[in-house]
Amino acid sequence: MDISKAFAHHKLLLGLIVIALLTACQDEQTIAPAAQIYQSVSASELIAAPSYPYAQEFSGTIRAGNTTGVGFELAGKINELTVDSGDSVVKGQRLAQLDTRLLLAEKNELFANLQQNKADLDLAIATLNRSLELNKQGYVSAQQLDELKGQLNSLQAAKSRLSASIEVNQLKIDKSELLAPFTGTISKRIHNLGEVISLGSPVFTLIERSNVQAYIGVPVDVSHTLTTGQTVKLRVRNQFYQASIAGIGAELDPITRTVELRVTLPSDANVINGELSYLYYQHTINTPGYWVPVSALTDGVRGLWNIYVLVPSNDRYRVEHRDVEIIYTSQDNAFINGAVSANELYVNQGLHKLVAGQIVTRQASTVAR
Repeated sequence: MDISKAFAHHKLLLGLIVIALLTACQDEQTIAPAAQIYQSVSASELIAAPSYPYAQEFSGTIRAGNTTGVGFELAGKINELTVDSGDSVVKGQRLAQLDTRLLLAEKNELFANLQQNKADLDLAIATLNRSLELNKQGYVSAQQLDELKGQLNSLQAAKSRLSASIEVNQLKIDKSELLAPFTGTISKRIHNLGEVISLGSPVFTLIERSNVQAYIGVPVDVSHTLTTGQTVKLRVRNQFYQASIAGIGAELDPITRTVELRVTLPSDANVINGELSYLYYQHTINTPGYWVPVSALTDGVRGLWNIYVLVPSNDRYRVEHRDVEIIYTSQDNAFINGAVSANELYVNQGLHKLVAGQIVTRQASTVAR
């Protein structure tokens, strides 16, 4: 009896185990395997370019057409100053005046001498005329007539000398008034009222308003591509101007090893004498390559850079890294060449999320510059 019960219990346990195993197998068959997820990347197509525009900036200095130290041609004491630093003046305007009292006194003395000479000259002429009449009657010798003629000639020479001295005196008086040689702005006053100045000492620095020019040094090879009269782009501070090349230097600066350009700015250019100016120069370099955004590049080895290229793999793409060289950069773009071909797809952003050999899908299609 006990053996029959034990056998029945064992048979029941085996049946339960078999049912449990069958149930587990059915549960495994009902669970579907999860689908594999591939990363999606943004990609663009490599467009071949036969050349690229190369831009450079060369610096220089703004100079007015004329920057002149204006002063008297005579030494003397400054009696009047009619303008000061920052004042605008026009051509012919009086800027300063010297003390002319000594010159006026000298002028009065010269006129008095001239009047005395005139009186002596009138007397000499009258005396000579009477002597000529007496000579006809034999009362005056030839020696006396020669002496009277010599005296008359001497007085006439003295008159000419006094007239010339009066003209010189008047010229000194005129030059005691300092006039603006051209229209411009007084940038600096050097001497003060009442100061005694030496001959030729400048009183003001005058800067011409018009004909503002920039003097810019460029390499020899760049100067050979430019011509007089050519329009160029010039930058002063953050303002761009269409300027004209007025002249190209004929010699090389021994220090900077550059050729100096003289560039004329527009008459309404808002610039100050001495400011820095920059010549924008662009030319084409005939080197083939591809434009890509800088975000599509990552550091490589031995001075090279890497770009991630998408190689078709079934319905997806495999990521490959290629070595490239950066030839030129412009703002956020780079002109490259290397182990890439035209029309290949490359990853243009998000490189930090990728590794070589990874299988990805393409998110979007944009064309590189």
